[in-house]
Formats: sequence, structure tokens, C-alpha cells
Amino acid sequence: MSTQGCLMCEMEGAAEEVVIFRDELWACEILPGYEVPGWVVLRARRHAVGWTGLDEAELNSFGHRARAVDGALKRVTHAPATYVMIFGEAYPHFHALMVARGVDVPPERRTGDILKLRAEWADPARAHQLLPGLRAAYTDLAQAGDLDTIPTHWRSQR
Repeated sequence: MSTQGCLMCEMEGAAEEVVIFRDELWACEILPGYEVPGWVVLRARRHAVGWTGLDEAELNSFGHRARAVDGALKRVTHAPATYVMIFGEAYPHFHALMVARGVDVPPERRTGDILKLRAEWADPARAHQLLPGLRAAYTDLAQAGDLDTIPTHWRSQR
């Protein structure tokens, strides 16, 4: 299977400025075109198509990573809810769009309809301003939950 044109694979070359964490299996970043404050993508580092394309290590670790990212989003944005959306149609490479749903989101734009706010609420500068807080919160939450979820290159810096 060709990975050419796969946005999730192309994120491997993304600058560190958009990265919340990267470890051997998973990465969490701000995705181009989805630069809404509090919106991030959690993606498999290798090209795995859908749930069935994940190997045992990825399956066993996804929940830990998602839980720590969810907690980081809530801690930094103070959002009362976060959404984890996995569609796999536009980009079959396994990934989850994780969205902090703030109190300012009108009821008619909650749940799946929050995606309709993507263009209107895009604010790349503000999305990037959240990154230091998200990185720190992710590291704290990952450490509290499971040392294995802390990216190796961050362990020596703590």
C-alpha cells in the first residue's frame, strides 16, 4: 500500500513547533487545516489503516495515550468536555481528532457538528500558544498514569 499523499504519514516531517509528543508508536500534533485552539490529532506513527491495521502494541497503548491527551486538553483549555473522533475516510491512516469542547460552543454545534466550526474558529497563533501547556500537562498526566507513556527523549529532561 502506498503512503504517498497520506497527510498522517507526512506529519512525520512536521516541525517540532506543532508537536505535543512523539514516542515510538504514537504522535500528537496540531494538524494543518485543523488549527483550532484545543484541537489536536493523535496518530499512529506507522501507516496503519483503521483499527484492524493496528498491531498489539498500538492497540494496548492507544487508550493510555488518548487518556493523557484528553486530560491535557481539559487542564489547559478548561473545557468541560473533549471529543475523540475517529472516521478513517478522508485519511485512512489510523488517527483520532481530539477536540476540546469549550463552554462557548453553542448547543447546535456540539457532538459531531463541532466540525462545522473548523474554518470559522481557526486561529493558528492561539492554537500554537497552547502547545507548551499541553506538552507539560501531557507529560505530567502520562507520568501519573504510566511511565511507559512518556516519550523517551523527555524522561531525561524531567
